[in-house]
Formats: sequence, structure tokens, C-alpha cells
Amino acid sequence: MSDSGDSGDAPEPRESDEERRAKGLPPEPSPPGRHGEKVKPPTPVTVSFVLYVLAGLVLAVTFGLTLTQQELVAETLIDLNTTDELSEDEIRTGVTTLLWTLFVGALALAVLFALFAWKAREGTRSARTVLTVLTAVIVLLQLLLFPTSLPMLIASLLALVGTVLLYLPSVAHYFPGPRGPEGMRR
Repeated sequence: MSDSGDSGDAPEPRESDEERRAKGLPPEPSPPGRHGEKVKPPTPVTVSFVLYVLAGLVLAVTFGLTLTQQELVAETLIDLNTTDELSEDEIRTGVTTLLWTLFVGALALAVLFALFAWKAREGTRSARTVLTVLTAVIVLLQLLLFPTSLPMLIASLLALVGTVLLYLPSVAHYFPGPRGPEGMRR
């Protein structure tokens, strides 16, 4: 900058996404209305994106279909009820609340999978970390709450394979590690 406050005649050239990745930075966001340079993600990252979207769809469809069967679920639980402390109305209300909660949770996970898989597809390292945590959550839900559910097993396996693909050595350059101020790895 000059003394008068002018920044000079020519604007600084923008770094390419590859240059930013080499420094350990995510791709620069595009200004509204303009598209940045297109970088083709590695094939495993693209496959991972598809697997995460499929896992989210399996979850949403599964719990959506379960929601349509709430009367059957309620009747089954009423038949299994061995205590007089719960009335049929309380069981029906509880089933409705549970199924709606599971459905909304499945939709939320599906949206989060799609969003962060897209961000990982763009090369954002933190998105890969978030997807890893979401996959751990889905696997724990499958193991602890739904151990016999085939659709939950399928969604868990899709997410697990998607996560493994994001950590393959062939895509490590696409998610560069954090670097310190002098460009050295921390």
C-alpha cells in the first residue's frame, strides 16, 4: 500500500486451489455470482460422496416406512406389555413420538451426510472429520439400538466404506494437513 492508502494498480493474483492445497489451506470460496475454477476430485472421493448420499437415503426411507407402520408397532408392543402401569393410549403415544423422533433424526443425518460429503468432495479437510464422526455415530446406533435391522446395517456399511475411501493414500493430497506459519506441518 502506498502512503495515500491506494493498494496499487494491479490486484494480487488469486492462488489456484492446488496452490492453496499445497499450503494446507482449503479451496478459496467463490464470490457470489462467480464460479471458481473447477477441480475434479479423485475418483475415491466421488465414490465416497455417492455412498454417503445413499446411506442417508437408506436411513430416511427406512424410518419413513417404519413411520407408516406405527399402528402395527403399537399393537405389537401392546401385546408384549406385561405391566398394568402402561395403558394402551400411553403406549400408542410413546410409539408415535419415538417413530417421529427417529424419522426426523434420520432426515437430519441424511442432510448432514449430503452436506459434508459435498464439502469433502470440494476438498475441505474438516468435512472429512465430521463425516468420520457421523459414521461412528451411525455405527454405534446400529450396534446398540438396531442390531438386527438390515437397512441400518446397510447404511452403516455404506458410510463405513465412504469413510475408508476418504482416508486412502491416493487421496491424501486432496485433503492436505494443517501447516504452521512457516509452512511446516504441525
